[in-house]
This record gives sequence, C-alpha cells and structure tokens, in this order.
Amino acid sequence: MYPEPTHPAPAERAVTAYQPTPLPPAVVHPAPVVPVQLATAPAVASIVLPDGRIVTGYAINHPQPAPVAAKPAVSRTAVNVALGGVGFLAVCGGLLLLTSFIAALTAFIGQLITLAAVVFGGWIAVQVLGSSSHKGGTTVNIRRAVIKRNHFHS
Repeated sequence: MYPEPTHPAPAERAVTAYQPTPLPPAVVHPAPVVPVQLATAPAVASIVLPDGRIVTGYAINHPQPAPVAAKPAVSRTAVNVALGGVGFLAVCGGLLLLTSFIAALTAFIGQLITLAAVVFGGWIAVQVLGSSSHKGGTTVNIRRAVIKRNHFHS
C-alpha cells in the first residue's frame, strides 16, 4: 500500500582520525630550598607514653578562642513569650472582671426597676382603693339586683 522507502547507497566519506599530540618530555626543576630563620626557637617537649616509648616534638601553642559572652540560662525569646503569656492572662482576667461588673450592674438596674414598679404600683393602689372617708362625688348604694331575661331589675 505504501511505497518502500529507498535509501541512497552509502556514499564514501573521508574518515579523518585525530591522534593526540604527545607533549614534550617535562623537565622537572626542584623547588629551591629557602632556609627559614625563626625569631625564637620553639620549645621542644618530650612525652613518655604508658608503654614506655618517648615522643619528642615541638610544643604547639593552640590559639585561644575569643571569650564568648556568657549566655543567660533562659533565652530572651523564652522570656518574651512568657511575659506575653502573663500579659495575655492579665488582660483576660481584666475582661472577665469587666464582664462580671457589667452583669452585676445590669442585675442591680433590673432590681431598681422592679422596686420602682412595686412602690409606684402600691401608691396607685392606695389612691384607687384609698380610705373610706372619700368626700365628694356620688354615693351609690348597691342593692340586691335581679337579672331576668337579660334585663336588669333593681
């Protein structure tokens, strides 16, 4: 169905091979020996090892590190966090006291309103149902009344 692919015949190519170029033989020049004069001769120390051998050598003065400022037992961050927690608790306690005060004040005002209603209501009751020495106005004597067939008969 499809035509066969045709490949051209391999053409002759010139193959070039590269060979590494050898380096000329190296001439080794020894480094010059320069005598070093020390200002002072270092101290020579000998140590006797536990097995009886003696080791002799120069003592090395180890450089002493710079003194480091003494660190506090507790880090500053931990102190700041603790102080922040104490401050937060103080604020929460203050808010709790504030809400308690507001609740108590509300209850007190409610009791004052109730007391005023009782006193005012009592005063009104005394005025309405007051003493029998009521002077003036019309006196009505209520006698036995009979109601027959939805009509009032005195």
